[in-house]
Amino acid sequence: MPEPSSRIIEGPPLERPIPPVTVPQFISQRTRELAGETALIDAPSGRRLSYGELDRLIARCAAGLVAHGFAPGDRLLNFLPNGPEWLVAALGAMRAGGVVSGANSLYGAAELARQLHDVEARFILTIPALLPTVREATAGLPAPTIITVEEAPGTLSFASMLAGGDFEPAIMVAPDGLAALPYSSGTSGRPKGVMLNHRNLVSNLIQIDQAIATPEYRVWLAYLPMFHIYGFTFSLFGLTIGAALVILPRFEPESFLEAIQAHRVTHLSVVPPVLQFLAMHPLIDSYDLSSLRHIGCGAAPLGSALEQRARERLKCEVIQGFGMTESSAVVAVTRLGRHRPGSCGELVPGTQARIADPATLADVERGASGELWFRGPQAFQGYLNDPSATSEAITPDGWVRTGDIGYFDRDGYLFITDRLKELIKVKGFQVAPAELEALLLTHPSVADAAVIGRPDERAGEVPVAYVVARGTIDSQGLKDWFAGRVIGYKRLGEVIVCESIPKSPTGKILRRVLRAQDLKRR
Repeated sequence: MPEPSSRIIEGPPLERPIPPVTVPQFISQRTRELAGETALIDAPSGRRLSYGELDRLIARCAAGLVAHGFAPGDRLLNFLPNGPEWLVAALGAMRAGGVVSGANSLYGAAELARQLHDVEARFILTIPALLPTVREATAGLPAPTIITVEEAPGTLSFASMLAGGDFEPAIMVAPDGLAALPYSSGTSGRPKGVMLNHRNLVSNLIQIDQAIATPEYRVWLAYLPMFHIYGFTFSLFGLTIGAALVILPRFEPESFLEAIQAHRVTHLSVVPPVLQFLAMHPLIDSYDLSSLRHIGCGAAPLGSALEQRARERLKCEVIQGFGMTESSAVVAVTRLGRHRPGSCGELVPGTQARIADPATLADVERGASGELWFRGPQAFQGYLNDPSATSEAITPDGWVRTGDIGYFDRDGYLFITDRLKELIKVKGFQVAPAELEALLLTHPSVADAAVIGRPDERAGEVPVAYVVARGTIDSQGLKDWFAGRVIGYKRLGEVIVCESIPKSPTGKILRRVLRAQDLKRR
């Protein structure tokens, strides 16, 4: 396919070469420089680890795994909420020449069994409360070694494994060796294992660091699930820049706000539902959040009105970025002082992008919408055990087709408008659900909203809104209000009031779930 240079958007060049090192080697450069500084704070218990202690635990974890039969290329699956052990085990497995994968700790046995089988995990790290799920999931599989954070019958305790590691194994790991198998969110189908090597992850950490130079004093709240690439990469990023990571098991409003207040958190990575909470919930006024300096939002489209409202309420920098599991996390990010409302920012260094017509695959003019393609050193190696999906996602010349619809303005700022597979086709017109949802969220009676396409004999599809009310709401009145603000083909066929919107742990609307609910309802 021809590549007209005028239509390929370029990020700035990398200021330093990508070193030929593994992820643990890259991070250990910082852990050994900052040995006495605080690295991790477990918010529920108050337990602290210095960078020096963290480095020693990672080495002991690697040695302990090897002592219990973990070999280069073996896979460790982390099935537990966020905690210091999550990161120690992940980096320890990588240092021992293995691969780490994370599973949602809310999974049932069938979902966990599917990922265990797909990954071929030989070791699994969990907590006693999740052991029944683990035992049910592993019943029909080759039995993995089960490691528990606390003592539990029939398992290897994490503490005893660390105690058994007398020396760090001298294992040579190539930078292009497989490092991690995070799973895509599966909003439009079954989750897929995304193969990332050490070079992919190290590249993205360097790209993020160059793009968003942060002040010296940094306290980062690590509440995003570490099984997801967003939470995992930004936890690693915090360590590479010498931040103190305050770790929460999960997002819960009061513990989240208490952690920010108690530990004087300066930096947050959030998803749109959390930013909406920060911008609009009355509980915010009961806490001192004045330490916040920087909030980055990603994982799903965000309306500029909500972005601005959060900025004004919290009195700190609020920016957007764009990324995906297949990019090791980040493709574009807003640089400090270069904010543009509604934009995901500019390409990170060393990255190229283009906007292609989804039907013809030809590049479109600057400013026109189409599917975003990117390539760079952070691009994934393919989908685990799925060559067909890999060939659909990666072109022969290395472009990754993101499945996201957006455009670049004349200055190179990226705007994401929706997912390709989620566009609603009304009488031949393509309607972006995220655009309609952003408008609905400006109504004072709407706390949350999701829009799906419903099959229609005359129009092909019609947009249908599911909304969570703030107090009481008149469905017809909201429908009429909406109709006065959009072109005819974007008007809502129906407004349904519901208790909650189904979402993934990172805040992406699960439209396939909502479509199934809508079909059942009808």
